[in-house]
Amino acid sequence: MRRNYFTLFLAAGLFILLIVLGVLQYRWQTEISDSEAQRMHKLAQEYAGRFSEDFNKEIQNAYFNFDVGADDWSAANYHPFVDRYEFWRAKTAYPGLISEFYFFNAEGKNAPLKFDAEEKTFTPVEWSPELKEIYSRTQDQKNFRAVNEDIYTLILPEHESPQRVEHIILRRSPAMVKLGEQKEPDIPPALEMPKTYGYLVMRLDEGVIRDKILPDLAAKYFDDNDYRISVTTSDGKPVYETANLKGVPDAQSSLFELSPNDVYFFANRDLANSLTEHKESGTMTSHIENRTMTRSVSNTSQGTVQVEIQNGGQQKTRVFTTTGDSPEGRWTLSAQHSAGSIDAYIANTKYRNLAGGFGILGLLGLSAGAIMFSAQRAKAYAQRQIDFVSSVSHEFRTPLAVIYSAGENLADGVTNDPSQTARYGELIKGEGRKLSAMVEQILEFAGASSGKRKLSLRPASVAEIVSDAIAECRPLLDAQNVELENDADVSLPTVNADHAALSRAIQNLITNSIKYRDGSSWVRVSARNGDGKVKISVEDRGIGISKDELGQIFEPFYRAKSVVDAQIHGNGLGLSIVKQIVEAHGGHVTAESEPGVGSKFTIELPCN
Repeated sequence: MRRNYFTLFLAAGLFILLIVLGVLQYRWQTEISDSEAQRMHKLAQEYAGRFSEDFNKEIQNAYFNFDVGADDWSAANYHPFVDRYEFWRAKTAYPGLISEFYFFNAEGKNAPLKFDAEEKTFTPVEWSPELKEIYSRTQDQKNFRAVNEDIYTLILPEHESPQRVEHIILRRSPAMVKLGEQKEPDIPPALEMPKTYGYLVMRLDEGVIRDKILPDLAAKYFDDNDYRISVTTSDGKPVYETANLKGVPDAQSSLFELSPNDVYFFANRDLANSLTEHKESGTMTSHIENRTMTRSVSNTSQGTVQVEIQNGGQQKTRVFTTTGDSPEGRWTLSAQHSAGSIDAYIANTKYRNLAGGFGILGLLGLSAGAIMFSAQRAKAYAQRQIDFVSSVSHEFRTPLAVIYSAGENLADGVTNDPSQTARYGELIKGEGRKLSAMVEQILEFAGASSGKRKLSLRPASVAEIVSDAIAECRPLLDAQNVELENDADVSLPTVNADHAALSRAIQNLITNSIKYRDGSSWVRVSARNGDGKVKISVEDRGIGISKDELGQIFEPFYRAKSVVDAQIHGNGLGLSIVKQIVEAHGGHVTAESEPGVGSKFTIELPCN
């Protein structure tokens, strides 16, 4: 009893431990998933930012590289522009980004000029509808845009510069503050915008952007096929896609941003020297001072203007006017995980990991349970084997004692009466037959369990097999005064069977019915055809079997407690041998029983 409680406590402790481990695993996996989601969101946004930064720098470097000043344009001095053009082509990874250069006067009086790369000069051309559209956009100073991504065009104003030795860059800040809100409508401008002399127009090659730059950047930052990339215009039209995005993207960033703060030409002394080597001998320094002014420049009402003053050598003042920081008119880069979103990917990964972890814990629990169950079964089986040895020893001892006593009496000459001697001989023969039957039964069980015994299956008559089994049991039936009814249908189809083995199976069932008849003298054997199978049944009106024990009676060495308590002889092998023989014939055996009413065993075999 103590051992049973120990096993129960051990199983309960193991179950509780598995639950605790499952809860801890869920908590740990949730924390890991949340941390991984944050990391992936941050990384995706960082890659999107780098993608935009690289793209914008290609545009910015192309835009700000070609500012040569109004004096050179008015003097038709194209050498500075050519130097910047060759410098830009040598530095950029996409020399085909700008397909055409045009320059026209701010007043639009003269014919536009087009750059001839082979002749390295600008030549007059006719006003085309495209150039007229571009010129019309430059006349709206309030809504001037340096980047016109809808027509793949950059417009660089060339201003007349004053004589101050300053380098000024103007940029509108994101926070737009109207003068009306400042309540200073009469405050004069802090700086007066220089007059615009003309506009340098840079026509971008759509194919280079769509087929080279964007794919290269997508491969550079999102080449692991884990993300879908989409670049769309301000009105949502796709420009470039690696796959169709569904739902909310995981990261976004703006393309076509012009911010002089990001241009390396004005932050690198060596590059600045390269750009100005054909102009004055002065060199710009790398030192930058920031000045923020909350008054409008020129006569606009566009809010805060930030002025950056860069001290250096004697250089002419230049002013860059760029578009505002409003997202209108720009492209948007969107990145979305291929699973639909990073959160969906993390959730799927989390649940897969939890399923795997819980599966392992479940497997451990099942394994431990199976081990405990097997240990208990092995313990019970071992106990049955001990009981079997004990019962067999007892079964052997009784016939041997009878044989020994009869033999001793004969040897000692206790009787010389021939009839008494014959009776002793019959007694010895009967007990010897019992011993032989028990030995045969044990050997048959051993052979069937080892799997070495082969049956000789051939078409056989069920009625003949039943008759032979009854004939073998006739001496026992007569000795116990049992009436047996043979109700086997002689017209049954044949079955593939080993005649002797199947007969022994039926004999075992008849013997059990006689042994457990409980004073009844009726046994019935029947054979019928039903559902394509031959059904052989052995019925009795004996002690019956309880429902709790009915499922174990075909196990080796098993004997019901009521049978053991009643001291009914047996070894627990008979029904196990029946099951082995029937299953070897491709059939199965079932039992129906009710305590105090009787039992019915049915063998079902496939018929030919």
